Amino acid sequence: MTAFNRADLADLNIFLVICRRRSFRLAATELGVSASALSHAMRNLETRLGVRLLNRTSRSVAPTAAGAALAEQLGHGFAQIASALDALDRYRAAPKGRLRLNVPRDAARLLVNPILPGFFAAYPELALELTVEDRMVDIVAEGYDAGIRYGDTVPGDMIAVPLTGPLRWVVVGAPAYLARRGRPARPDDLLRHDCVRMRLGDNSVYKWELGHGAQACEIDVPGPMSANETDAAVEAAVNGVALAYCLEQRVRDELAGGRLELVLEDWAVAGPHLSMYYPSRRQTQPGLRQLVEMIRARHLPGGAPVPPPPERPRSP
Repeated sequence: MTAFNRADLADLNIFLVICRRRSFRLAATELGVSASALSHAMRNLETRLGVRLLNRTSRSVAPTAAGAALAEQLGHGFAQIASALDALDRYRAAPKGRLRLNVPRDAARLLVNPILPGFFAAYPELALELTVEDRMVDIVAEGYDAGIRYGDTVPGDMIAVPLTGPLRWVVVGAPAYLARRGRPARPDDLLRHDCVRMRLGDNSVYKWELGHGAQACEIDVPGPMSANETDAAVEAAVNGVALAYCLEQRVRDELAGGRLELVLEDWAVAGPHLSMYYPSRRQTQPGLRQLVEMIRARHLPGGAPVPPPPERPRSP
């Protein structure tokens, strides 16, 4: 059996992160060190092992055949170590460690940010790394512990825990805009109005979904601007530039204050809930269960506790 020391374990973990990120720069950002330090560690590891593990060019890095074989075996071993360490959480009075989340902007604003004061007061030994972006990401490949997405977009091999009930999507406009342009009565009327066109994470244009059952329709609305996140669309609507399509919960304050009004209210739709999701093969990370329970307490009747993971991953 080959002997190894503490430095080997640290360098093998660095090697795995580089293989996953395919970039010294991205791996360095994740690990909180410099890219030159990672390069130095990999040269030392290859020297000690007597095998070249990585092919490096000025633009990319990829494992050699030997490196790929090693990474596959190490992945299983480090996953077992992580699970064993995660399991210790049940023996602590309070969870501690780092939790890395990837969430869309609406989820950060509506679900995560409001509970943070209470969360950190209750669990001061937890550190939360929050990445807010609306593009779809592979949370495993990019090093996240969990993510939040709409229920119908969660990958089928993940454990998904609902954080909200169905979410109502509405069309809104400013009083000044409606006084100037009139109020649409039917979805087709939107084709003669200015609207904020929404771009999804893959840069495709989202068609506004309106109505239910036989009346359900999708409208490719026209408009003077497009946006890839809700805040810009809502701001444009408040300023009377155009109509916007968004979660009703997102504009609750603007509606209550009279800065926006509901349009085509009878055509509003109930969309999928938001879910926290994480890899099914791992124990939940420290603090994840507590974070989920706090969010659910605010957004689900009775603040239902987090249900246990299913025995098998959901089918795609």
